[in-house]
Amino acid sequence: MGEPVRYRADVLAQLLRHGVRPTGHTPPALVRDFVRDLYKYEIRCLRERYIRRDFPKTEYAGRVDDLRRRYPVLALQSREFIEPTLNPEP
Repeated sequence: MGEPVRYRADVLAQLLRHGVRPTGHTPPALVRDFVRDLYKYEIRCLRERYIRRDFPKTEYAGRVDDLRRRYPVLALQSREFIEPTLNPEP
């Protein structure tokens, strides 16, 4: 294992909404991939509901947008999930 990482507090809050609790040893790329896969699963479920006609076509785009807005953490690169490291000058 590499050096422990310290996740940003705002990122942790967003991740917790999706039930994701990374440790200091969980690679940020793994966390982002997991959340992305969760989002893709929810998008597929939404599309299946639309195909089953659970709601009208006129609502589909709005529902997709609402779902996208519940995942703002995906707008970040995985390296942005962690606190920046301060490298003191020698």
